[in-house]
Amino acid sequence: MGLTLLIVIIVLAFIFDFINGFHDAANSIATIIATRVLTPLQAVLWAAFFNFMAYFISKYWIGEFKIGNTIAKSVNEEFITLEVILAGLIAAITWNLLAWKLGIPSSSSHTLIGGFMGAALVHAITISANLNEVINYVKVIPVFLFIVLAPTIGLFIAYFITVGIMWICRKTTPHRADKWFRRMQLVSSALFSLGHGANDAQKVMGIIGAAVIYYHISIGDSVYINMATSDRFSYFVDHYAWVPITSFIVIGLGTMSGGWKIVKTMGTKITKVTSLEGVSAETAGAATLYLSEHFGIPVSTTHTITGSIIGAGITKRISAVRWGVTIQLLWAWILTIPVSALIAGILYYFISLFL
Repeated sequence: MGLTLLIVIIVLAFIFDFINGFHDAANSIATIIATRVLTPLQAVLWAAFFNFMAYFISKYWIGEFKIGNTIAKSVNEEFITLEVILAGLIAAITWNLLAWKLGIPSSSSHTLIGGFMGAALVHAITISANLNEVINYVKVIPVFLFIVLAPTIGLFIAYFITVGIMWICRKTTPHRADKWFRRMQLVSSALFSLGHGANDAQKVMGIIGAAVIYYHISIGDSVYINMATSDRFSYFVDHYAWVPITSFIVIGLGTMSGGWKIVKTMGTKITKVTSLEGVSAETAGAATLYLSEHFGIPVSTTHTITGSIIGAGITKRISAVRWGVTIQLLWAWILTIPVSALIAGILYYFISLFL
């Protein structure tokens, strides 16, 4: 039963990875579609390619998968079971599909973490454990802080980039400037897609890693049992090398399938995006993602690019941003973790009755 459940979890994790790809495709292509730099088909192919190329940056340039490690350790090891991971994954998939159906750019990162924690907390209740010991606060608190910090950092960087570019190009004709900005959008979109792939593909690696590590410990594998907790994820990555590359391939395939409802929200409903603002928003979003990856903090690419789009938009005037839409998005962000946790907790309770 244990091996079968592990295989089911791995399959579901890659399904989540694919959904994450088309759910978050809007993050890196919405502005280049809104400004008509690329057609929708060209845009998703462009983004998918760079989502996959992020694997080589994480593997050979950064040299490790820090974000995957953070996800795997967001719940303390003694409260991780295959049933907990299964419930968390199903909850994350459910919330992501619902958000996609409604055209809400919610966070795949936070729904995954919320589901993982919610199922683990209910597991702790069923075994009468101390709930304060379930969550690894050292890993999770930075994630919560960056719910606010990621869009805020993106906003400020985008604002100053936009103002700086406008000052540099103040003597250039609008037509000539727009021509250059449209070319630059290809670069900025590629940079953001690299950040998205590096950030989000690793989240699936983290979940699969947690499941594989638990499985090996549960069957009495002395290698994992005798290994320091801090070394287990790195050992998993080295000995399951197909998991990282498959994670990046699948998120790229998901991106190719698009996510057109969310593209419309990101590209047109928040503010009217020009090619200049597209360059600024994508560059600012990419910089924020690279910063978070450096520190191993899984952030929402959705939150990041939304903040960046707002930052670029307010350089025209505050009213250029449709704040009513933005407030609706904010509520979705606030609700994602607790709703995912609640769904996962309920699912875990029923799963534990039958498995």
